Amino acid sequence: MIPDIEEDKTFTKISAEAITGNKRTFENCRFISSDLSYADLSGLTFVNCFFDECNLSLIKLSGTGLQDVQFKSCKLAGADFSKSNDFLFEVSFTNCLLDNAIFYKKKNKGAKFNDCSLIETDFTEADLTEVQFNNCNLHRAFFNHTVLKNADFRTSYNFIIDPDINNLKKARFSVQGLPGLLAKYDIRIEG
Repeated sequence: MIPDIEEDKTFTKISAEAITGNKRTFENCRFISSDLSYADLSGLTFVNCFFDECNLSLIKLSGTGLQDVQFKSCKLAGADFSKSNDFLFEVSFTNCLLDNAIFYKKKNKGAKFNDCSLIETDFTEADLTEVQFNNCNLHRAFFNHTVLKNADFRTSYNFIIDPDINNLKKARFSVQGLPGLLAKYDIRIEG
């Protein structure tokens, strides 16, 4: 019988079958160098867990609990975080590929995205208050009715954010980021 709760364990190079199973909880666990692409993690709960160098592309997250979960050097292309549980949702990313990921309507206040590729990632109606986007590629990322209060974009690039439809109160941008805020006006900024 598979235990319902796994605590303080390290899983290295495991398959999706090794961790799937309805209603399982992982607390203070580490997942290292594992290929979990296309895995169905629905119904699982991860609390204070760390994923390092894992392939999590196109994972299924329906009803998945992600509470204080960190991802480092992981592939999460196409991951739909909007389907995961809202309760205590908290995720952060370092050096991750999150192209085409979906954060639709997610509250992820204070999260950190460090050195990530977020090409065509959907942040529509998300609450990203005090989120840090450090050195991230936000090419064609979707920001529509997104709460970005106190968010930090100073070192990120390739974003287009419409200040008229997003809440940017006290958000921080560099001078190089101005074209991304003024793109809808089709003006040229030189110098």
